[in-house]
Amino acid sequence: MPAATAAVRYQGTGAVLPDVPYEERQWPDGPRWRTFQGGPCLPQPPDDDEADRRLGPIGSVRRPSAEEVRLVNAAILLRRPLLVTGRPGVGKSTLAYRIARELRLGRVLQWPIASRTTLASGLFEYDVIGRAQAGQAWYAARQHNGPADGPDGGDPPSGDEARVDIGEFIQLGPLGTALLPHHLPRVLLIDELDKGDADLPNDLLTLFEDGWYAVPPLVRVKRRSPEVIVHTADPGRTAPIVDGLVTTRSFPLVIMTSNGEREFPEAFMRRSLRFDIPDPGPEALGELVAAHFADQLGDMHDRLVRDFMTRSEQVHGLAADQLLNAAHLATSGAYTPAEGDSAEWQALLSAIWHPLSSDVRADGAEPSA
Repeated sequence: MPAATAAVRYQGTGAVLPDVPYEERQWPDGPRWRTFQGGPCLPQPPDDDEADRRLGPIGSVRRPSAEEVRLVNAAILLRRPLLVTGRPGVGKSTLAYRIARELRLGRVLQWPIASRTTLASGLFEYDVIGRAQAGQAWYAARQHNGPADGPDGGDPPSGDEARVDIGEFIQLGPLGTALLPHHLPRVLLIDELDKGDADLPNDLLTLFEDGWYAVPPLVRVKRRSPEVIVHTADPGRTAPIVDGLVTTRSFPLVIMTSNGEREFPEAFMRRSLRFDIPDPGPEALGELVAAHFADQLGDMHDRLVRDFMTRSEQVHGLAADQLLNAAHLATSGAYTPAEGDSAEWQALLSAIWHPLSSDVRADGAEPSA
C-alpha cells in the first residue's frame, strides 16, 4: 500500500492530506460489526469553500488539544458518532469543517435541528403534490394531442408509468445523502441535536446501528422501476437507488453538537463518543484571529485578545465570533483604535462584546431581583 494512503489520521493542525486520487485513497478498517456492504460506490463528492469561510485559508497554524485528536480518531476507527458539547460559541460546529478539509472528504453535509425536526426529514422529502400535478399535466397533454404521444411515437403508456419519473420528486436530505455508498465517508454535521424531539436520538441510534434505510415511495414501485435516480443534498448531484433501499458503505463521520440543554438516553450515549470543548484560552483565541486576519492586526493582536478575555470574564462568557467581529472592525479602516484605547473604541467594544445571557447586565453585574 502506498505510504501516502496507508495512514489516515486526523491531526487537527490545519495541514491537509496529500492530494491522492479519490479512488486510490485508503481508509482505516473498522470493527467487523461496524462494516457495511453498500454499493456500488458513487463518484467523488463535491467540495465547496464553506470550510475556508469558517476556518480561514489553509496554512494557518493550529495546536489542537490532545483530547480532540484522540476522540476524532477514535470515532474514525470505531465508526461511531461524536457528540460535541460545550457553551455556545466555542467552535463545536467548526470541528466538522476542520475534519472534512484536513482529510479531503468533500463538502460537509449540514443538518440543523429544530423542535419539529424528524428523522424522515433528514433522510428524504417526497413531493407528492408536485408529482400529482405532473401527472395531471401529462393527462391533459394526452387528451389534447391524441394517442400518438408515446415515447416511440405509438400509444402513450398508462398509469404511473405515464407520469414523470418519480425520482424527479424525491430529494435526499443531508442524513440520507451521508448514508449513500461512498468510497470514503462523508462528514455529516447534526447541529444542536438537543433542540430536537425527545425521540430523535433513539431514532438516530437505530439508523446508525443498521446503516440502511428505505424510501417507501420507491419500494412501492420497485417491481416496475428497480433503479430510480433521485436528487441528493449535494447541489446538482443525483444518485441511483435500487429497490427503494439505501445501504451505506463507508459509515459517515457524524459530528453532533449539543449546548447541554438536554440529557440523552443511555443507549444513545453508550454508542456515541463525547467530546466536551472548554472555553478557548488566549492561545486558541490568538490562533483563531491569526487564521482569519494573519498579521493585519500587528501589535494590536495580543491586546485585543487580552481585552476580550477580560471582558468575557466580566460577563460570564463571550462567543469566539464576537472576538472576530472586533478584529474585523479594527482592520476595516472604518475605525482607528488608538494605543491609548479611545473612548469611542471602548464604547464600540462594549456594544459588540455584549453579554450572551439575559441574566447578566452589560456592566457584568447580576441584575437585581
